[in-house]
Amino acid sequence: MNHGQKSTVISALDVKAKALELGADLVGIASAKALNAFPPDPRYPQTPDRISPRVKSVVVIVQHIPAAGFRCKQMVPVQYLDMIVLRRMDKIAARIAYWLEEQGHPAFVTAAQETDWNMKKASYGYLSTRHLGIEAGLGNFGLEVNILTPEYGPRVYLTGILTEVELEADGPMAEQVCIGEGCSRCLYSCPGDAVGHFDIDKPACAEFAQEFGYMTVTAMMRKFAKAERAEKLEMLQSRDLYGFWQGILRVVGSFGDCPRCLAVCPVGVDYHAFLADDQKHIPEQTPEKVALGKRFKQARQRGDDIPGLNEWNIRWVGPDGYTGKAARQVRQDFRAEQKRLIAEADGAE
Repeated sequence: MNHGQKSTVISALDVKAKALELGADLVGIASAKALNAFPPDPRYPQTPDRISPRVKSVVVIVQHIPAAGFRCKQMVPVQYLDMIVLRRMDKIAARIAYWLEEQGHPAFVTAAQETDWNMKKASYGYLSTRHLGIEAGLGNFGLEVNILTPEYGPRVYLTGILTEVELEADGPMAEQVCIGEGCSRCLYSCPGDAVGHFDIDKPACAEFAQEFGYMTVTAMMRKFAKAERAEKLEMLQSRDLYGFWQGILRVVGSFGDCPRCLAVCPVGVDYHAFLADDQKHIPEQTPEKVALGKRFKQARQRGDDIPGLNEWNIRWVGPDGYTGKAARQVRQDFRAEQKRLIAEADGAE
């Protein structure tokens, strides 16, 4: 854009159409004003204002993780797909930012997955992409506080394009996408027993999701520094060192999903199309986990004080509770797609 070039008037629909044209699977728009007013955790505010006070809107895009990865017996395929999806998403987001600038509206992209240890311990960056997606009307929290979209369930990544143009924003979904305590499949499947009542134990989750993550690497480095020469030689030939090397090269194990809660979640057209048969049985399910899910359900029915569902957090879970509206729409979309494919096949014969 030349200096002094006039801005082109664009609408939210224009931006969404461009995002889909460039390859986004889903797109919504969040108001920077709303994001500033409702940070995920007010003690550690993740807000656009902390990045740039000029930002008025955040264009939020979704890329889904191909379902085939969740049909595998190992984590590696999903974790490698994660890297591919993140890179693809970054490229699409950058193209949207360039396009907005060409229209005369400055825009930029931040890292989809970032951590700033000065803000809060664990994986915590300047923006929470889950909350961006919810404020942009693309889904809401599941029991394990992943964002669930009606189209792809939790098998997604999101990022935001921050722009100075004021666009009509999408509000959060009022109805809960997650089936909730009556389902509890994410709770049953979690190998780290990390799923709470619309909450997650991040360190317990990270043991499986980030087998060769930052904390594991630093712990090994401390151990290596104190080890005797013979032990050091042994460590240099260990599986752990190889795992860290793979993590640096391909992100596998250092950042990525433990796919279990994502694979078994019954929300999403992709689940009904590709995962329902494979994931029907949950081998990690135990009587203790079933009992915990029942206690969660009873607590909600009693109206107990549940931190994950308090007056602040209910905004991101869905204040109307589970109505089944999203699930019915998913089933209708799935059936319609099946009919379309059958009709195309019949026409080709």
